[in-house]
Amino acid sequence: MGFWAIHVDSMLWSIGLGILFVWLFRVAAKKATTGVPGGLQNFVEIMVEFVDRSVKETFHGRSPLIAPLALTIFCWIFLMNLMDLVPVDFIPRLAQIIAGDDHFYFKVVPTTDVNVTLGMSLSVFFLIIFYSIKVKGVGGFLGELTLHPFSSKNFVVQALLIPVNLILEGVSLLARPVSLALRLFGNLYAGELIFILIALLPLWAQWTLSVPWAIFHILIITLQAFIFMMLTIVYMSMAHEDNH
Repeated sequence: MGFWAIHVDSMLWSIGLGILFVWLFRVAAKKATTGVPGGLQNFVEIMVEFVDRSVKETFHGRSPLIAPLALTIFCWIFLMNLMDLVPVDFIPRLAQIIAGDDHFYFKVVPTTDVNVTLGMSLSVFFLIIFYSIKVKGVGGFLGELTLHPFSSKNFVVQALLIPVNLILEGVSLLARPVSLALRLFGNLYAGELIFILIALLPLWAQWTLSVPWAIFHILIITLQAFIFMMLTIVYMSMAHEDNH
């Protein structure tokens, strides 16, 4: 398919779930009341307070972007992960019937596509670079990469340590988007594979194993969304620090 191929299934579900997230929060905002809140307003307020508290405890700078970014990441990834709890053959089989092709392939869980997780993590990575340069300047950003963790007051020794520091800090910087993407992808892809393996078992074994695994998987999909959000906040906090 080539490097520039677009994974239509992943794009469809990720954009659709993103629109669903925006629509739900918009409906809650329009119907918000100071009286007795409804169920949706309660849920949205809990989510906003939870993310706001996480940002205040972790992010030590000042930026109007971080809280909305964290809320979007958590809710959007949670909704994408949540599709993993839909029976693995239900939506794909429905798509096959509509397409009239028994071999029609339809991917339902966007976060089991490494292209989606890498796209999200690279977006966070570009924000890290942007704010690092904006807050510290080009010199400060390059100084972080070349003058830490090893330093010396001797100019000659310091010059010799620059390549070592650049390798260490460069690897650490580049590992952030890769680890963000692969952690989310690996956990969700493994969970989907287990659901598929369970679906291949006899019917009595499916009911015995699928329900406990689905209950456990609720924890996984929530935890992975939380981890992605928290690491994003931590990385953005580090990008806003100018102590050095």
